[in-house]
Amino acid sequence: MSVSFIRRIASPKKVLTTAAVAAATAGMALAAAPAQAAPTSASSAKAIAHKMIPDAAQFNAFSKIVEHESGWNPTATNSSSGAYGLVQALPGSKMASAGSDWKTNPATQIKWGLDYMNSRYGSPVKAWNFWQTNHWY
Repeated sequence: MSVSFIRRIASPKKVLTTAAVAAATAGMALAAAPAQAAPTSASSAKAIAHKMIPDAAQFNAFSKIVEHESGWNPTATNSSSGAYGLVQALPGSKMASAGSDWKTNPATQIKWGLDYMNSRYGSPVKAWNFWQTNHWY
């Protein structure tokens, strides 16, 4: 039975299920997403940051800022200011200096945010100290 025939008689969900079963039977694997796709879950973004910021105190400070700013959501957008991403860059396009995938890649956003905190405040810990006083950084 051909896939085109199945498409004509079955719903899209059934077609995908049938194709997956046929591929599995033939010894093929269907990938859900490309391996290079950027992770978007909070735990994935946090794990990336932990690898990029090995010092516990600096990571904890960075994490507290990101938790308050975006809840670790790499697509968080502030509706009133337009600030974007994990670190709420304003404008978000500033993060392009860290990579062209700044809109979707948590690692790019973390790199930019870490560079920003280090250059403006000296470290994530110092940025967190400022945030605690001002509720922004």
